[in-house]
Amino acid sequence: MRAEASILHLDLDAFFAAVEQRDKPSLRGKPVVVGGILGRGVVSTASYEARKFGVHSAMPTHEARRLCPNAAYLSGRFGAYRVASRQVMAILRSLSPLVEPLSLDEAFVDLAAGGHTDFSLDALTRLGQEVREQVRTATGGLTASVGIGSSKFIAKLASEQAKPDGLVIVPVGTEVDRIAQLGVRAIPGVGPATAERLYRLGILTVTDLRAATANELRRELGGTTAAWLTDLAYARDDRGISGSREVKSISIEDTFAQDHTRMEDLEPITARDAHEVAARLRKSGMFARTITLKLKLADFTTHTRSRTLLGAVDSNETIAAVAIELLGQQRHLLPQGIRLLGVGVSGFTNEAQEALFEISASRLDESRIDLPPVTVRHGALNYRPGDDVTHAVHGPGWVWGTGMGLVTVRFETAETGPGPIRTFQVDDPELSSTPVRVPDEDPSGPGWIEE
Repeated sequence: MRAEASILHLDLDAFFAAVEQRDKPSLRGKPVVVGGILGRGVVSTASYEARKFGVHSAMPTHEARRLCPNAAYLSGRFGAYRVASRQVMAILRSLSPLVEPLSLDEAFVDLAAGGHTDFSLDALTRLGQEVREQVRTATGGLTASVGIGSSKFIAKLASEQAKPDGLVIVPVGTEVDRIAQLGVRAIPGVGPATAERLYRLGILTVTDLRAATANELRRELGGTTAAWLTDLAYARDDRGISGSREVKSISIEDTFAQDHTRMEDLEPITARDAHEVAARLRKSGMFARTITLKLKLADFTTHTRSRTLLGAVDSNETIAAVAIELLGQQRHLLPQGIRLLGVGVSGFTNEAQEALFEISASRLDESRIDLPPVTVRHGALNYRPGDDVTHAVHGPGWVWGTGMGLVTVRFETAETGPGPIRTFQVDDPELSSTPVRVPDEDPSGPGWIEE
């Protein structure tokens, strides 16, 4: 542990749901659930109003609907979430050059690396409150919980205890006593499987973990995990903040309104995404050796296949051809339904190298197809609850619901009060999707981009 509480952890509160409530005045103060909205869907984020009914992340959507039938169930707008995330990460980088994003809505900050020298309780309290207020102002009202401590473990634990919309600082020297009565699931790396093994040993809390012998922990968990848990049981955590902003991958994903099961539908999408990735790769001035295809099935299981070339490339045709070939290798998954497809590249180098591998001429020909523009990726017939739309007469709004060839829209924005509801034919020429404009990719963010 450090000699001062110099690590800050920030976590945006119910992030996806909070962005929806911010941008949709009629949903403020009401239960909102973001995630897969169909019967097989899974909850990504639930607002605090929905959590009162027992709804939580990773819960099947059908179970959430049973617990909270009156909530607004929205598919999610990842462009809007990325914009808000980048606003917050910019605030954190003003504190220190060492910022480690964990996801769109949380990050660690090394305050010492930012030149901060006053780690008194008063100074840290002022700093934490200022950060939270800056986040609220920059994002138009989103709230964040902040924890500050002498290690990553303690800082993250503090932010959890600060939720929602709070600040907790753990003074140096109090860590061991503070964590004694916590359940073992509070320890990083203890998931359901590890917790079950600990429960079989009668280990329910951190205090129980301290009382366990090294031999029984090693026998049940293995030497590495046993040593890691023993250290954290006594708040020993010397992990540093990884502030590297090196781009490790460039990728793009398509999440489909309806599951796809046919190669003839997925191959053009794969090629189109490969062309976009190649364009981003050329813009970065880099060449890639590894091409990856990612598929998420209807049951939310994820499958990836990669191919590492003997050379480094940046061409549309090569990346598309390899991606389509990888898709063909997973053809057996198609009957289960594909809900998400992603193409990515990694293994970067500064110089092109001859690609010493074989791709059949037919595959190259298949990648040279007429591709629909990106702006029509989500067509008029694929409106989803929560999507931003614009009507030529009524202006901007969002999709309230769809069905029977109709789409119902509530016309309101973050700046207006709750607005009126209108229903249109789904192919109404005056109604169109409103894409969220996301700034150029921030290389410190997650590698896979969902749009």
